[in-house]
Amino acid sequence: MLKIAMEVAIAAAFEAGRLTKDKFGNLAHVEEKDDHGDIVTEADHLAEAIILAKIRNVFPEHRIRSEEFGENENESEWLWLVDPLDGTNNFAVGLPLFGISITLMHHLIPVLAVIYEPMTDRLYTATSGGGVTCNQRPITMEPGGAFNKARLGWIQGHAVQNEAKAVKLRHHIDLNTKRMMRLWAPTLQWVMLARGDLDGIIVYNSEGEDLYSGLLMAQEAGGAVIDYDGNPFTVASKQPYLIACHPRHKDYFLNMVREGLS
Repeated sequence: MLKIAMEVAIAAAFEAGRLTKDKFGNLAHVEEKDDHGDIVTEADHLAEAIILAKIRNVFPEHRIRSEEFGENENESEWLWLVDPLDGTNNFAVGLPLFGISITLMHHLIPVLAVIYEPMTDRLYTATSGGGVTCNQRPITMEPGGAFNKARLGWIQGHAVQNEAKAVKLRHHIDLNTKRMMRLWAPTLQWVMLARGDLDGIIVYNSEGEDLYSGLLMAQEAGGAVIDYDGNPFTVASKQPYLIACHPRHKDYFLNMVREGLS
């Protein structure tokens, strides 16, 4: 079943990616989704329709949760998470940092993921226990040498905004890292971590359709994903507070987070 699911996800990501690339710089309509600055474009809706149609055609009994559509009413142990355009704000202002994210969960555990970057034509795939690839080439997370200051990605939920604890932790991280990166396209940060271009990622209450594809890729590239208490990630949470990095650096980043929240 997973082999067919991967074929469906890849085909959907490629087709949705072609559409978003064609729409890049040619948007006719942008609208505000909420009071937090999140937006949606016609590209989001069109890409989403492509992906959902392909999944429903092959797996009509599966649950699906997509960023714009919401969730269907199916009862199933299988759940598809779809972000048809991760990085919409970047996309809308002409910044070519966005991707397509598709994840298949089994009992709320990610087992398959596809992330596609249309502008660079990079396709990332991962399966539980099967590793991660970029354009069919296996990639692994390397620990690198000792670092005085790390390159760290920060991902927070839309509703977090300037919550006092989040601001305090962000400030602490910013002061104690070489660079704290906020791309507003979380999946791109996750694949950067998987291929070794980031040393770690801090997730602050950011549960969404774009989280678990990258998380699975980080794990399958050899990374560790733990919560702020040091416990390993096991299953999806409504309010995830997570640290992802090479296993050798777990204590380093865990201490950084604890210091920033103390």
